[in-house]
Amino acid sequence: MQNIYDLTLEDMEKYFLDNGSKKFHAKQLFEWLYVKRIKKIEDASNLSKELISKINNDFNTDTLKIVEVQKDVDVQKYLFELSDGEHIEAVLMMHDFGTSVCVSSQVGCNMGCKFCESGRRKKVRNLEVHEMVLQILMIEEELGKRISHVVVMGIGEPFDNYDNVMKFFTIINSPFGLAIGARHLTVSTCGVVPKIREFADFPLQVNLAISLHAPNNEIRNKIMPINKAYPIEVLFPALKEYYNKTNRRLTFEYIMLEDINDSEEAAEELCKLVKGMNCYINLIPYNETNNIEFKRTNAVKIMRFYDILKKNNITVTIRREFGRNISAACGQLRSKKEEL
Repeated sequence: MQNIYDLTLEDMEKYFLDNGSKKFHAKQLFEWLYVKRIKKIEDASNLSKELISKINNDFNTDTLKIVEVQKDVDVQKYLFELSDGEHIEAVLMMHDFGTSVCVSSQVGCNMGCKFCESGRRKKVRNLEVHEMVLQILMIEEELGKRISHVVVMGIGEPFDNYDNVMKFFTIINSPFGLAIGARHLTVSTCGVVPKIREFADFPLQVNLAISLHAPNNEIRNKIMPINKAYPIEVLFPALKEYYNKTNRRLTFEYIMLEDINDSEEAAEELCKLVKGMNCYINLIPYNETNNIEFKRTNAVKIMRFYDILKKNNITVTIRREFGRNISAACGQLRSKKEEL
């Protein structure tokens, strides 16, 4: 039986029309689910008993189970258990501009980035739409406040679960759903070029972030297997096509790995790679784990790298660190649970 939170407003309108009901019932039910936050369809008091019975016969309203919450300054990391016993993570971060949640899109990941805890444990399956939507709903309920920003950068490669992730965005952006503005939504990919081109035609103005992490093929091939399928000379033309279609600024994520991609030469090369592009680079201090041998670049080298980019007129930030005292690395909390 399908979960009710899998449906976009358009899906729900079609469902009611196909069953001889009125289209406006979809907006009513969406409001009950996403604004009034009912847990049982029976509580939708402006729907008839017959209609409620029909909906209950066709859909379930099952939720996820929060099995662990780790907390640190301005951050909370949630471990969810799914209906099949698998586990995923989401991270809540409090910023001065609002609250953001980083959600997972898959159970595990097949991209195999060498520095990533999520990729160390292979993909089990894609998340269904409701399993992404419920990460937001349940964190909002637990927190008692509204989420203002959402990034799909948790466990999994979002563009390897493209259709479900786009439906997720459609639901949480809907004015009858969670009404989170499209420009407050971001999806990250390690560089799945065909889906980048497809995403350029997605109707919502969702931001695109690229997990780049290297300025050339030589380094990127060593740490990111995706680069062998879509090397930089294939990736960057697709990104320029994306920008020409959407006119939306790109974000490049760049994890700083000691003696791998953090040299002054790498910084200079990165400047040449992105020169002329409307983009900014987010330098990320690496979260070390016991299972992976990579080490974080020290603060002095990160600042030297940053200064080179600034001198070359590249817009660059150093990501504020969250969760140093908890299982901060993406996929780390799930790994600890699964490997007990």
